[in-house]
Amino acid sequence: MEIPETSPADALLAICLFAAFADGDKSDEEREAVRRIAEEVGSENLSSLSRRILMGQLPLEDVVADLPRRDDKLLAYEMALGVCEAGGSVTSEEQEFLITLRSRLGLGQKDVKTVEDEASAIALQPVPAVSVADAGTPEAASAGPDNSASILNYAILNGALELLPETLATMAIVPLQMKMVYRIGQSHGVELDRAHIKEFLATAGLGLGSQVVEGFARQLMRGLGKKMLGGLGGKAAGQVTGSAFSFASTYAIGHVADKYYAGGRRLDTDAMRALFQSLQTKARELHTTHLPEIQEKARTINPASLLSMVTSAKAA
Repeated sequence: MEIPETSPADALLAICLFAAFADGDKSDEEREAVRRIAEEVGSENLSSLSRRILMGQLPLEDVVADLPRRDDKLLAYEMALGVCEAGGSVTSEEQEFLITLRSRLGLGQKDVKTVEDEASAIALQPVPAVSVADAGTPEAASAGPDNSASILNYAILNGALELLPETLATMAIVPLQMKMVYRIGQSHGVELDRAHIKEFLATAGLGLGSQVVEGFARQLMRGLGKKMLGGLGGKAAGQVTGSAFSFASTYAIGHVADKYYAGGRRLDTDAMRALFQSLQTKARELHTTHLPEIQEKARTINPASLLSMVTSAKAA
């Protein structure tokens, strides 16, 4: 059987999938994420690429060969790094993959230093505690027992980030969700570390790596930004679709965390996932109501402030 060639767009998506699978986790959740991406962009390419990668029919060197432009090679590395950094740490397998990818792309350490520094700073930044000086700000809502306002604030912010063309904006969504969960736990007297937050998100059904893959896929397929292959288009989900997804997932995980930590962590996995799904459905409807606020927030976000947005004690 003849193996079809990959287009530059497919090559970028394939590299995201290589990164997602680099740690050896070829789970049902990863496969489901790929299915959702294919559904959203109205394309069979993503599911096909996934199958070919998992079956060893699509070598990394062949994929890289379909990225002749230097800008596209840099973007490919940036996207792969974003997937690997999504959980806040890079495994030895992922690090090995990134080294191999950089070599295959013909990129040197100087070529990728800036994006590596930015990605690591966003993904690995510890979450600062809320101080007394923050009282009275929107962010301070998470310091008390009622976290509804803070959760909505984070949902609007992450929905707004999906409206930006910068790939770094997509990378900021997961750290902001982790920051939100940290603050919710803190409001209920529970101090959380990054490993626990990652485990909580996974248990509730929100995969970190798959979120980044999906976010990059949406940005790539709708052809945003000058770096995106010179105006790549196609049948893609619009910006509003991506915004609704990030708004809904942030809103749902926030309220699941609030219920979980307020109730002494008694929800089991099935109950958490059922609650997450029902809240996500509700939040998709709420997105329409809050879309004007989300769009206004997007207009006020300076891409250069993304790092400080993640690291500061106050929401952007």
